[in-house]
Amino acid sequence: MISKKISESMKGSSWIRAMFEEGERLKKQYGDANIFDFTLGNPVTEPPHALKKELVRLITTEKKGMHRYMANSGYEEVREEIAAFNSERTGIAFTKDHIIMTVGSAGGINVILKSLLDHGDEVIVLNPYFVEFKFYIENHGGVMRLVETKEDFHLDLENIKNAINEKTKAIIINSPNNPTGVIYDEEELRGLASVLYESNKRIFLISDEAYRKIIYDGTEFPDMFSIYEDTIAITSHSKDLALPGERIGYIAISPRMKDAQQVIDAAIFSNRILGFINAPAIMQRLVKSFQKNSVDIDDYQKKRDAIYNILVQSGYEVVKPLGAFYIFPKSPIDDDIEFIRHLQRYHILAVPGTGFGRKGYFRIAYCVEMDVIERSAPYFKEAIKALGL
Repeated sequence: MISKKISESMKGSSWIRAMFEEGERLKKQYGDANIFDFTLGNPVTEPPHALKKELVRLITTEKKGMHRYMANSGYEEVREEIAAFNSERTGIAFTKDHIIMTVGSAGGINVILKSLLDHGDEVIVLNPYFVEFKFYIENHGGVMRLVETKEDFHLDLENIKNAINEKTKAIIINSPNNPTGVIYDEEELRGLASVLYESNKRIFLISDEAYRKIIYDGTEFPDMFSIYEDTIAITSHSKDLALPGERIGYIAISPRMKDAQQVIDAAIFSNRILGFINAPAIMQRLVKSFQKNSVDIDDYQKKRDAIYNILVQSGYEVVKPLGAFYIFPKSPIDDDIEFIRHLQRYHILAVPGTGFGRKGYFRIAYCVEMDVIERSAPYFKEAIKALGL
């Protein structure tokens, strides 16, 4: 028999994967071209050409030792390059010791939670949220404390303040956000810092920045390191360099943090004992020189504009996303799961808001070909029209 805990977790597991699998079934039935699949944040965008060229160079070099173990924190020269990038970006003096290379954001978040949590410690998560956060927290004996955001998905500081108690150890923020595409602005983040400082507890702020470079309309991304001392940022190159399957990212621990070295040492140890050992060797070397690069953000913005206009013109209520590649419209009927099933009759695949903790909404991942977005327009319109709305 499998673990009871895992058995229970599997029952409440990811709606994203469930809808993706439903999509695979429908594609076999009707053909790929006749299904509009917006379920999975798996970009069709290819990595930059220069990055591919560098990958070829790395894997064909005759230099010895390219695939051997290194320090659990990663290659020193890679961490130096990333530290320099973060120093330039924030104006704060990062060194290589503040950087730990990880197996993507997921690996990085698990490493940090393993390093910080004792059994029963609470981690505040803002709703709607990426559902895996719950499992990551529970992996390490923690308890997720879900806190509602405002109607526009921005921070409700009063709700956060009321959620803090003697067991609170950390808060996870995800901006640009999955599933909403919302970016928290500097004013509300400074308000959040004030709430955390005024709690008279030491609360770590874990900033999931997997979509940090995918930002639209000239929006500024606030630097959390300058705002709050106990900040730990976790970055992935899955989205900004279109490398989701390569699992490469890093942890950046604030140089302003008191006793930062303890957290650094704990994270390096956790990276090892969780079985990651180290981030992939070739991928570390590959991303070293591409810290200032990204895929074509204008392409994503055009897709954002296209799907937003389709939804609004069809009659859906939706907050316009400023980043990432997700949009989170309100379901035209109260039961978002039933509405997702209704959309499937029109060959549209999306994920119910219930899967992200917010009933009455649904998520669209628009990291697909533009042709898929454009051809979906009449079907979104027909789906809402059929409801008599």
